[in-house]
Amino acid sequence: MTVKEAVRARTGSAYEVRGGDESLGEGEHTPPGTPPGTSADTPATPATVAAGRAAQELGLKRSEFELAVHLGLIAVTAGSGGGRPRVHEREIARLREDPGFPDGLAERVRTVGTAEGAALLGIAPARFTRLARAGCVSPVTFYLNRYRAVVWLYLADELASFAVREPELLAGRTPLKMRTMLEAGGDRRARNWRGQRIDRLLKRTADPWARAAVEASALDSAHLAEVVEDPYERAYLARVRPEPVFGRPGSVAARETMGELMLADDPDEILWRRINLTLGLDLAREERPAPHPGDDPGTRMTPAPEPTSRVAPPQAPPVAETAPPLSPPAGETHSGLREPGGKRLLARLGWRRRSDG
Repeated sequence: MTVKEAVRARTGSAYEVRGGDESLGEGEHTPPGTPPGTSADTPATPATVAAGRAAQELGLKRSEFELAVHLGLIAVTAGSGGGRPRVHEREIARLREDPGFPDGLAERVRTVGTAEGAALLGIAPARFTRLARAGCVSPVTFYLNRYRAVVWLYLADELASFAVREPELLAGRTPLKMRTMLEAGGDRRARNWRGQRIDRLLKRTADPWARAAVEASALDSAHLAEVVEDPYERAYLARVRPEPVFGRPGSVAARETMGELMLADDPDEILWRRINLTLGLDLAREERPAPHPGDDPGTRMTPAPEPTSRVAPPQAPPVAETAPPLSPPAGETHSGLREPGGKRLLARLGWRRRSDG
């Protein structure tokens, strides 16, 4: 599909896939044929199917199904006894009733690499790479090629939106600010991927300790120890960090690469994550303290060993129509949070000036 075709399709017959969890309505009556001994006042347990079966019924490949869950397009439920996630039959029915099914859902999770993405936008692959490095388009996932090099993948749907939103960047001279950043070796792909992933994880949980753990996952062990001095709090953050719905990457190389890509590397991004973690810890500590030895008789809490890197799990709902800000606005803070003991925020961050040399 070309950009012009994408524009016509969007303006002519746009539709939106509904998101969110589906649950049984309260007060449902027991349908005819209820097995003997079942009370009409007791709602029946919703029927669920395995992820593989759900993917087949929705006409998706397994990788497409997992990406749809990651983007929040398909709601899943935890398997009994901590087993693999399952999908309610009502959720499958809801998606199949969409007017655009099955092509609509498949198109929402279709990913393309550099060559196909450039063809979709009608530009040269080299220009596409420059736009991606500048942060104009954000990768949604990646894989390792035979040489263990990272190959970024992009949502075709988001590329079409970018073409409609920023047509002037597809032709002509690159803006001076962008050109200067690229000539200096800048590359926003990992940072944008990391930011979107963290945002989706944060939307999956309301628990303040779990949310703080998501922010902590972007900091290496040295920065984390400076912000969170208590080793038992660091151990608790590692314990409550949200896990990926379908587990971590299977290969050792992929897990190692994920661990490297998850860590913030630009000084301003590191500072931003430290600020968010510090403020998040304020809320978490107000909610409840982290467990320490002696809090629960018979259970000994020991700090987790300090890893060389922090790996945070992929996943999380809502797909953003546009990429998140490349860096937070200067001076932006969360309102309504007080600083214990009157300490200044930067002092509490443990931020130390490091000489360029």
